[in-house]
Amino acid sequence: MKTNKISTKIKTLGALFIILMAVIIFTTVYLNNKNKKDALVINIVGKERMLTQKISKNIFYLYYSEKTNFSELNSASEEFIQGLDSLKNGNKLTGIEPVPNDKIGQQLYKVEILWKDFFDNVTSFKKLQIKNDEESEKLLKTVVETIYNTNNNLLNEVDELVTLYTLHAEDKTVLIKNFQYLAAVLILLLIFYAFTQLKGIEENANKFLEFSKKIANEKNEQLETLSIDVNEKEILEVTDTFNCFINKINSAMNESAVAMEHSKNASSKLEEITNEFDNVINDLKNRTDIGNQLNKSEDMVIESTEDLINSTKKLQDLKEELDKILHTCKL
Repeated sequence: MKTNKISTKIKTLGALFIILMAVIIFTTVYLNNKNKKDALVINIVGKERMLTQKISKNIFYLYYSEKTNFSELNSASEEFIQGLDSLKNGNKLTGIEPVPNDKIGQQLYKVEILWKDFFDNVTSFKKLQIKNDEESEKLLKTVVETIYNTNNNLLNEVDELVTLYTLHAEDKTVLIKNFQYLAAVLILLLIFYAFTQLKGIEENANKFLEFSKKIANEKNEQLETLSIDVNEKEILEVTDTFNCFINKINSAMNESAVAMEHSKNASSKLEEITNEFDNVINDLKNRTDIGNQLNKSEDMVIESTEDLINSTKKLQDLKEELDKILHTCKL
């Protein structure tokens, strides 16, 4: 029969609880942190969409107002370029990681290609707007129309990029929920396992207590040893120790009973011998010498008888003491 220590079971259950809770906490914190970064990324992508609109509106405003103040246009273009680079290569300062999957990477590549053409037209617009002559006027009109047409394509692809990043973040949210459900199931299973183990330990302990009470109420002179079918090492060790004590008491009681029986037999024999000597003395009482010797022999026999009686009394006292021990154990 395989035996396990109660302490080992308790330590194992405690370790499992600690490990499971640590994994749950670590994973939840990690995934939540990832979600925060995803929210930051989605914010950047959404801002990229807004910047394409801002750049186009600023170009139309500058074209129709014939102004050459490009500070807002340059700022928006630079911000778009930085955002695109952060999405593509990541940003250590903000904690943004590079492209998370191939699908987003392919869409980001499309946006990058469209942006290069779009930005080339923006650069051409600024150069032609500064010249402001008849020859550049025709080219400028063509560039503005091109910006208008390509802006819609760029805007649509950026919208698709926003959608992909949003879906990626939602997948992570679903993953967190599924992980939390799984963790809850594991915790319930672990609680159920711990309950069954502790219940088994309690049942085995109750078995030991029931057998102990049975021994305490036993009225027979010979005590029965405990017989408990358990798999906890500590209870088995206590049972073995208790059985060893019971066996020693039974052995001492048996030996004292045998000794008393022998003592009684010896007393009976000596009593018979004494009676025979009395008969002999009565027959030979007229012989002085023999009478003296017989008196001495009789004194020796009487003395031996008294010793045997004392021994019997001591053995009786021993038996009474053992009976007291037995009575104490039963209490």
